[in-house]
Amino acid sequence: MPFEQPIDRNGLRFYERVERELEQLRQSSNYREIPHDKTIVDSHLIDFTSNDYLGIARRSDWQEDFLSTCNTQELLMTSAASRLLADNQTAYQQLEKLLAELYGRPALLFNSGYHANTGIISALADNRTLILADKLVHASIIDGIMLSKAKFARFRHNDIQHLERLIEKESSNFETIMVVVESVYSMNGDCAPIDCLIDIKHANPKVILYVDEAHAFGCEGPAGLGLCAASKSPSEIDVIVGTLGKAAASQGAFTITNFAINQYLTNRSRSLIFSTAIPPISAKWSKYVIERMVAMDSERQHLHALAKVMNNGLSSINNSPCSTTAIHPFIVGNSSDTLTLSAALKTDGIKVLPIRTPTVPPNTERLRFSLSAAHTIDYVTSAIESLKHHYLALNSPEHK
Repeated sequence: MPFEQPIDRNGLRFYERVERELEQLRQSSNYREIPHDKTIVDSHLIDFTSNDYLGIARRSDWQEDFLSTCNTQELLMTSAASRLLADNQTAYQQLEKLLAELYGRPALLFNSGYHANTGIISALADNRTLILADKLVHASIIDGIMLSKAKFARFRHNDIQHLERLIEKESSNFETIMVVVESVYSMNGDCAPIDCLIDIKHANPKVILYVDEAHAFGCEGPAGLGLCAASKSPSEIDVIVGTLGKAAASQGAFTITNFAINQYLTNRSRSLIFSTAIPPISAKWSKYVIERMVAMDSERQHLHALAKVMNNGLSSINNSPCSTTAIHPFIVGNSSDTLTLSAALKTDGIKVLPIRTPTVPPNTERLRFSLSAAHTIDYVTSAIESLKHHYLALNSPEHK
């Protein structure tokens, strides 16, 4: 006898509810699918979708050189255990040693930026902690906050005065206040006022600073070490998180902290303790890349030059937010038009994906242009011209 479909609390068939919600997503133009592999089909397109900010993922010469330096015993494709149980620690320890030397503080590897944010925040925060997070922080940070079960509030994006008012109001009620921001915001491309946050920490000894550098590592700051490294007092930032799957073209993430927090996370961060570690070959590749990435100042200068052209071009079309980084949003305002523009640009050889709710708030749906040092000025100007043509046509009286 076949199993009956499960029934939810409201008496509705579970699968009927799933299908109904999927249909609602389709009707609102917010339905998503994992793309098919279209590498060959899309090879002629100018790609503004990836986080390959320095163009390293395309460096086949680096990949060939890296593999030529490895012997068979070093090409370990799996750790086969969590970090605390794995037999072969050499690749992880060498990468952590390199990062510690670059930042001047201990480093600890995680499997991904998501693992880092959920594991670190949930380990460090408890019911004696108040978490104050910027309104636009990434979903992985929000999930880490929810797992911590700490009380939290969100301050208006980059609004230092609002943050200060929240601290003043709540300071006496908590042992610790964790202020959480991103150095470069993944959907806006703008930057946190890190020096101002350091001033806030000076004014209140309960404050600890947590900065996610996922979209800055490799691209911003001295040697590409991020905006924390460019701040007036990097050592006062308690927790720095960087990812290896974006500009570094690899896999995993890391945190830079003091020794005590490093050891505490080793003992308390569930995403570290209970996950199979990344393959050793990925850690070895990350080390190879970072050793070369820190010297890529010319690529970073080119990336910033592209950003200036892109920012000027987008701002000439509508009032989208300004950005000086590799990430440039073009606000459209609804999902349907955003999908239409993305498809229209593709016909012109420009690949840029639509970003829709819930990734961004309703009515701020956008195209997200992600620049790479592998792009040329001509690529950027072509994208701007194509966008301007299709955006004006979409908003013409005839179309409306």
